[in-house]
Amino acid sequence: MNMQTSNVMAPPPPKRIEDMLLPMVMMRDIMLKTLFRKNTNNVSDLARALCLPIPITQELIDLARSQSLLEAMGTLSASAGSEMSYQLTDAGKARALDALAQSEYFGAMPVPLAIYREQVERQSIRNVHLTREQLTSAMGHLILPPSLLGNLGPAVGAGRSILMYGPPGNGKSSISNGIRDAMGDKIYVPRAIEYSGQVITVYDPIVHSKAEELVDDPTRLRRNNSFDSRYVMCQRPTVITGGELSLDMLDLVYNPTARTYQAPLQLKSTGGIFIVDDLGRQAEPPQKLVNRWIVPLEESKDILALQSGEKFEVPFDTLVIFSTNFHPNEIFDKAALRRIFFKIKIDGPSQEDFLKIFAMVARKKKMQLCEKSLVHLLKNKYPTIDNTYANYQPVFLIDQMIAVCDFEGIPYKMTPDLVDRAWANMFVKDEVIVK
Repeated sequence: MNMQTSNVMAPPPPKRIEDMLLPMVMMRDIMLKTLFRKNTNNVSDLARALCLPIPITQELIDLARSQSLLEAMGTLSASAGSEMSYQLTDAGKARALDALAQSEYFGAMPVPLAIYREQVERQSIRNVHLTREQLTSAMGHLILPPSLLGNLGPAVGAGRSILMYGPPGNGKSSISNGIRDAMGDKIYVPRAIEYSGQVITVYDPIVHSKAEELVDDPTRLRRNNSFDSRYVMCQRPTVITGGELSLDMLDLVYNPTARTYQAPLQLKSTGGIFIVDDLGRQAEPPQKLVNRWIVPLEESKDILALQSGEKFEVPFDTLVIFSTNFHPNEIFDKAALRRIFFKIKIDGPSQEDFLKIFAMVARKKKMQLCEKSLVHLLKNKYPTIDNTYANYQPVFLIDQMIAVCDFEGIPYKMTPDLVDRAWANMFVKDEVIVK
């Protein structure tokens, strides 16, 4: 029985060795390398290391034995119970070393790219349907105008591309994270995939948040929570890049020492969100970066290349969010803008919303407000910057005032003097420094 997690159908475990759709020699060699590198010698431990069902692992063992690469040791250890133990023969060790010279990869058996494509469709980001309530709940820590949520909802639901633009410090990054939190469901990320005999590792603990594993009750007659353990159940992934993003980070990463590949960032973010923050701050021109995404965004597939130069298609199932402080017309031509499906301006708050944010932050940080000080802030300070309010300012000003209170040993209470001292740190006065 297939398990479902938030309506995402789990990848069913393979039942027979024919279901693996991997070259037999490749599977055998990965098993031999795993035996060579890990201290495992019984079937259940080896099955766990290979992330395969025991019957398929036994078939691979039997194949290696028939080729005199493995030999049975009997039931030598108490920990093995009644399980047979195995060890590499001299020929098996030689074959393992030869296979390691070709590729250092061992452990979890990879998932063929064709099989992975099927799982990507089952858990597509485009299958996610967010309600206004879900989005509002995830953005609960932000004060946002209702019209903004009305624009964000359809954009996220379409699972296409979003460009958020507007002045800095108004929560574009926080909104991106809120979109991720609103999704809330889980998907299945392969530990590694296989294409043309090459192994590409995908699961990355830095990018992927592993979900808590369901406890399997061995006393139950039927277990319905099993899935292909070559996958890891994770929260929908979020990859966030900023000024450091370069075009080569979107290519397969080849490790010449291990002779294996690592998936690029956009492949790791499959089924989730790829956030390009601070667009326009990268070494590459924004137009060039967006051009790299045109085919994936329009055709839901990306093209990668092996060291040999062979190109192949992988699924592109990612909600791409571009965030920039520049006006779109400054950094894109019309063709590029046309290909970005949703453009949403994130403006600074109104004075009313600014005061709501200020009060909310003050309450959270236990800073006592004072009407006289607030009037001083609004009437004397903000006119000096053309009454330009930004979402980051309440947190900045209140943290500054708290730092002064802590240093002076005085209660957390807002005063005009504290406002002046906090304000002085928010902006740097234009002046000539004499050297």
